[in-house]
Amino acid sequence: MSGILRTLEEQLQAEHTALLVIDMQNDFCAEGGYLHERRGYDVGFAPAIAANIQTLIDSVREAGVPVVWIYSIYDFKYLTDPYIVKRGEEGCCLEGTWGAAPYGIEPKPDDMVVNKHSFSGFYDTGLDEFLHTHGIKTLAITGVATNVCVDSTLREGFFRGYNIVVAEDCVGSNSRVGHEGTLATVRNNIGAVVPSALVAALLSRRVAA
Repeated sequence: MSGILRTLEEQLQAEHTALLVIDMQNDFCAEGGYLHERRGYDVGFAPAIAANIQTLIDSVREAGVPVVWIYSIYDFKYLTDPYIVKRGEEGCCLEGTWGAAPYGIEPKPDDMVVNKHSFSGFYDTGLDEFLHTHGIKTLAITGVATNVCVDSTLREGFFRGYNIVVAEDCVGSNSRVGHEGTLATVRNNIGAVVPSALVAALLSRRVAA
């Protein structure tokens, strides 16, 4: 029990924290992307989210924190039958297309990149193995959509034993109700929801100490 990291300060230490950047892709975030063009979703929140994530990335890189980029690839050949039925039509985040490409911010060559075919970044990917190999205990969560892939990934991370910290100004969704619902669930049942500036400050302070 002595190894439990009970406080935010204990959880956000650079030596055992990874930053996850989830689904910052054109089809989810860009005007002219699939959600905007085909479904009429408002993606006006996305530029600010991308800018905030970039600022946080710059801070955590200085602290030596690994940045993990998680991307959706939703060609029907990769999806389960129920998922195909729910999506209805193929076209979102197809492999090798502009829609699946990074939106606004991009990985560096040495960053870990995870391609997923479901909402969770853990399901049938090498993410958990990578995190364990690097001694990660805490996940700092960013990306879109708060109530879909962010939610699914952070929940599975929690179930697998990781501390969860959501950078509140670095997640977003076209659904305000869904966004607020996920944040409320995290606060009440899963982990912490805090400004990205606090995440950066705590990680940097640990390095300085």
